Amino acid sequence: MPLHFTDSSSAGAFDAHDWENPALTGRHRLPARAYFFGYDSAELAGAMDRRCSRGFVDLTGAWRFRLFDHPARVPAKVLVSPAVGWDVVRVPHLWQVDGYGRLQYTDEGYPFPVDPPRVPAENPTGVYQRTVVLPEAPPGERVVLRFDGVESYAEVYWDGAYVGMTKGSRLSAEFDVTDVAHAGVNHLVVKVLQYSDGTYLEDQDMWWASGIFRDCYLLTRPKAHLADFHVRTHRLADDRAEVVVSVSTVGRPEVICEVYDGERLVASAPVAPGSDATLVVEGARFWNPEDPYLYDMRLIVRGGDGTVEHVPHRLGVAEVTIVDGRLLLNGAPFMMHGVNRHDHDDRRGRAVGMARIERDLHLMKRHNINAVRTAHYPNDPRFYELCDRIGLFVVAETDLETHGFANVGDLSRLTDDERWQAAYVDRIERHVLAQRNHASIVMWSLGNESGYGRNIPAMYGRCTELDPSRPVHYEEDRDAEVVDVISTMYSRVSQMNDLGEHPHPKPRIICEYGHAMGNGPGGLAEYQRVFETWDSIQGHFVWEWCDHGLVATADDGREYHAYGGDHGDVPNNGSFCIDGLVFPWQEPSPGLLEYKQVICPVRVAYADGVCTVTNRRWFTGLGDVVVTLETLHDGRVVGSRTLTPGPVPPGGSWSESVQLDVAAHGETHLTARVLSTAAHAWAEPMHELGRYQVLAADRPRRPASAVPTGAVTARAEGTSLLVTTPASDRFTVDLLSGGLSWHSHGRELFQEPPRVGFWKPLVDNHQQEHDELWAPRLLPLMQTSTREVSWHERDGAAIVTVRSRIAPPTLGIAMQIVLTWTLAADGVRLAVTGEPVGDYRDIVPRIGLSFAVPGDLRRVDWYGLGPGENYPDSRSAATVGRWHSTVDEMFTPYVVPQDCANRGEVRWMTLTDPHGDGLAVRAVDSGPFAFSAWPYSAAAIDAARHRTDLVPQDRVTVNVNHRVLGLGSNSWGSEVLDSYRVRFEPFRFALDLRAVSATAPHHTEGLAA
Repeated sequence: MPLHFTDSSSAGAFDAHDWENPALTGRHRLPARAYFFGYDSAELAGAMDRRCSRGFVDLTGAWRFRLFDHPARVPAKVLVSPAVGWDVVRVPHLWQVDGYGRLQYTDEGYPFPVDPPRVPAENPTGVYQRTVVLPEAPPGERVVLRFDGVESYAEVYWDGAYVGMTKGSRLSAEFDVTDVAHAGVNHLVVKVLQYSDGTYLEDQDMWWASGIFRDCYLLTRPKAHLADFHVRTHRLADDRAEVVVSVSTVGRPEVICEVYDGERLVASAPVAPGSDATLVVEGARFWNPEDPYLYDMRLIVRGGDGTVEHVPHRLGVAEVTIVDGRLLLNGAPFMMHGVNRHDHDDRRGRAVGMARIERDLHLMKRHNINAVRTAHYPNDPRFYELCDRIGLFVVAETDLETHGFANVGDLSRLTDDERWQAAYVDRIERHVLAQRNHASIVMWSLGNESGYGRNIPAMYGRCTELDPSRPVHYEEDRDAEVVDVISTMYSRVSQMNDLGEHPHPKPRIICEYGHAMGNGPGGLAEYQRVFETWDSIQGHFVWEWCDHGLVATADDGREYHAYGGDHGDVPNNGSFCIDGLVFPWQEPSPGLLEYKQVICPVRVAYADGVCTVTNRRWFTGLGDVVVTLETLHDGRVVGSRTLTPGPVPPGGSWSESVQLDVAAHGETHLTARVLSTAAHAWAEPMHELGRYQVLAADRPRRPASAVPTGAVTARAEGTSLLVTTPASDRFTVDLLSGGLSWHSHGRELFQEPPRVGFWKPLVDNHQQEHDELWAPRLLPLMQTSTREVSWHERDGAAIVTVRSRIAPPTLGIAMQIVLTWTLAADGVRLAVTGEPVGDYRDIVPRIGLSFAVPGDLRRVDWYGLGPGENYPDSRSAATVGRWHSTVDEMFTPYVVPQDCANRGEVRWMTLTDPHGDGLAVRAVDSGPFAFSAWPYSAAAIDAARHRTDLVPQDRVTVNVNHRVLGLGSNSWGSEVLDSYRVRFEPFRFALDLRAVSATAPHHTEGLAA
């Protein structure tokens, strides 16, 4: 029978050396033999290694390991004694990640023929051996061997004797080895099979890999000890908290429960096994993600032989209820701004160390995330402890997914088969018993994408029997026939609005949305407006947290991140596992920065001279918040001040008059940065929660002073038009192709002439548009045919008109293009018009201009949205200003190279060399443009499958786009919203291009349109 107290215990009450502390002996009268369980406070903040004061043996060090291809071929002697030729490995590990056997990635398909409950006879099998030296145990002491994660089936042998087996890869398993363990040298062997009948219940979207991937260790227990405990809390009137504790024991010891607030004892009561004890905490402080306050609860277990066992627990007073169709925490409504998180380390796979888990959770908190769904299995026991401590809601999902049965047309096959009911129920039972005492768990989830059938009500019944205090979730109970929370996946914005307008009697969440594959997701702001409109929608979880790339090395020694198919694995789902808000190396992507802003818990608005600050938190005031206001004139900061809203309650607002210094000419913006003065383990004081901006005024600019520039000279020579300016710039127009070259300041500014285009490197989130619209119409293969080039002189400039047709092969659709170049002494004016031919009027990736400039023009300055990458439907985190960067810094390192680096709403931009010479582009009559600049060609980016496929060029590719298609999330989610679509329809735009010299006035000053 599993001993569940080890998962439920927590840090903070005792250190590993507290039994030696004289200061404690007076209070607790500790005997020489005392037992402490739980996690040490200091270690949770640091290395996160599990410790126990007595009888704890960490088994995660070096093991002998050998891989066999078939369980029947594992020689019997390897279960008794070591053999030669074995490798030494460290546990936890996954043997495929460490180079033994082959990795495989599938989204839903099983990697073997579907024949439940049978799996392949050729079943990779790892055998682990280790010697364990144990001291003499006191009489009656029990020895427990524990594994926190073994995939997928394990048999345990001690000195050659069979101890037991375990299935349920992400569920903890414990074995009482008292009868076989002895003082001195013990020989422990664990045989692990990659596949078992349990594998049919573990078809989550991730790498197929096996091994002992979480901690394993030995615990000793006194003869009389605590077997399990369960704590529930309830908010009473006048801020009093009721704490109900029940325990089960071995050996009939006496149990006392104490609750401490720091060093102060606030409640105490004896607990009789088999009955409840009720403690009341006066003036309680209640747990929530914004203020995750924890008490120290201590269970003192006194045996008849004088032994004392101390089990500490970090107690959060957190009661979840449903009232009138709304989820409440301690009586207050809330919303979960969440993510779905898999265990993943880019060097160790699912063998994730606690330091990485801690960084994951800290990154979530720094980006305003308050909830995490454990997709799609239980996490390491210490994960829940961390969520208790730093403040994150947890939708605690058990280890169940049978998605592969969708491929045989019967997703519900096992879920509706009563022969599998015991296995289904076992998984939720073990999960709930192990984790039910954690304040952070807001609801249980019965699994994922396993269809619906009779085993779901059975799981629900057992779940609520073990923990009736929390609601239960399961998305594929589509009408919430059984579960307490109704849920959907990837519902579109309009669908979510309809669902909010016509609410279900039960609370609603969207457990997966906003597929964050590659560049994206887009459209999160529109979703958020819907979520905040309807009280019945109380949670949303982006898919997903982190890319599942695994480090690999190219032939030249450079590292890249592998995905499906990179290991010769067939079948596979390619890069579908590269779908996170965080890159594999735990760097936030532009998508995470966008999500942070969209869910910012403090809103700032400005209108009619009044700045209004609104508290979008659910439980705490704004006593830690300051708002810095910056006034910008044409992107330059000209003034700032700081507002202190004070303790604005949840849902409340605060306003103050703000007089702006409005520019006499040009644009005036007001930017508000929301900062928190509070210090946390996950963030320093004055960390930014979000930023907002409004255009306060846009006044006509003074006409630029006329500067005599003279007239150009133009002449035709053969098939070329030669145009020379008084400043010695030289333009050459190919009168056959219409291509333009420009020689300025001793160099050719255009390494490739400007061309109109509609294609750009494919982003993952446009894959369905590509497959359904673009590929069938051969849009990536569009060709430009020049039909006419003519020129004339007017007002001292040369006017060149180029008429061309851009069309794919085979088909009759096309765009008739007219480019009008005005080549003048002070630069170039380009006007472009397009008129479609044929019946295609649907979306295209972009409408714009592309060209290449010399490779040393790598400094980028612009006035527009920044500083980071932004797109039309992913720009909440960007503000208008004057920004600078470099071409290399702007290129986003997506695991699968794709379109990136876009900056929108740009008035002007420059590309210059280290001396300040280069090229400037300015918007004119058609309004702001978008641009990107890459150290690679579009074709190279499109062809690359990994970052190491890209080789920097001696030129910079520049894209100046009239319109860019929004991102959406249609790799598996929502297509681009109508307002962010770019269609193959008539268009016109115009640009000014000028040479920039470090010795001449910057042409953009005062001219930003």
